Amino acid sequence: MSLETARAFLARHAPDIKIIELSVSTATVAEAAAGHGVEPGQIAKTLSLRVGEDVILVVAAGDARLDNRKIKERFGAKPRMLDAQEVEARIGHPVGGVCPFGVPDDVALYCDVSLKAYPMVVPAAGSRNSAVHIAPERLAAICGAEWIDICKTTEPAQAPATNPHQRAYIA
Repeated sequence: MSLETARAFLARHAPDIKIIELSVSTATVAEAAAGHGVEPGQIAKTLSLRVGEDVILVVAAGDARLDNRKIKERFGAKPRMLDAQEVEARIGHPVGGVCPFGVPDDVALYCDVSLKAYPMVVPAAGSRNSAVHIAPERLAAICGAEWIDICKTTEPAQAPATNPHQRAYIA
């Protein structure tokens, strides 16, 4: 899986959403926020975790941090981040391009409520320089993600930079 897997998934489930490919890396929250002209919190980072025997993906606001207590309460075990080799082998996307589009059926997908702080979020799309602009509710709906509350957030950032793509999201 990769950019092409994400592209195929979106073509089937949300053909109106176009993948944006930048000429610079957007592999980190800071790079992605700068590249898309949005607040770091609007970057919808996808975290690959092992909780007990299960591998799960959690899509959360870029400025949110996992709350181990909340995860243990929700899943009954402490989370462990997958390493880069596990991510690519198990999820199919490279680190920096991990996204909720086109993941294996046996990987549970969750969206953290931290995403709901923004009308538009920017998840990766299978590569280190691709993404989409989408409303959080639509993101969860097209991916079949369950909403959960397992993160803690930081204070909101200052006003976002402007970007011509910023208003081009699909609600």
